[in-house]
Amino acid sequence: MARVSTYLNFPGTTEQAFEFYRSVFGTAFNGPVHRMGEAPAAPGQPPLSDADQQLVMHVELPILGGHVLMGTDATASMGFELVAGNNVHLNLETDTREQTERLFAALAAGGTVEMPLQDMFWGAYFGSLRDRFGVQWMFNCAAR
Repeated sequence: MARVSTYLNFPGTTEQAFEFYRSVFGTAFNGPVHRMGEAPAAPGQPPLSDADQQLVMHVELPILGGHVLMGTDATASMGFELVAGNNVHLNLETDTREQTERLFAALAAGGTVEMPLQDMFWGAYFGSLRDRFGVQWMFNCAAR
């Protein structure tokens, strides 16, 4: 079933932020908190430091009305520069690859593709973009 979630990026404080949100909303995480060290090494990139391996790669927390907050650590040591405005993505969890490709192409028109749609190690068909109005979008399609 398709859904929309909000994806939040933090400069190394995702775990603290999500523990706070969990206490506020009184809900439990959807699954475990995944760490950067769980991801396969990127080709041509140096290995992650021990500290970076402990950063949050992905966490999900249901809040109200079926809405889910998701989050990750996006630190300078990993090549990210967070500023107000680039720390939030609308995450579309689509039902089919066709739906994903149609929405991706439409939102990318006049915008900037940050990561083209591709199969990812966690099993999703994933891509991200910034639309022509500056809104950041992520796409995760589990359907094969």
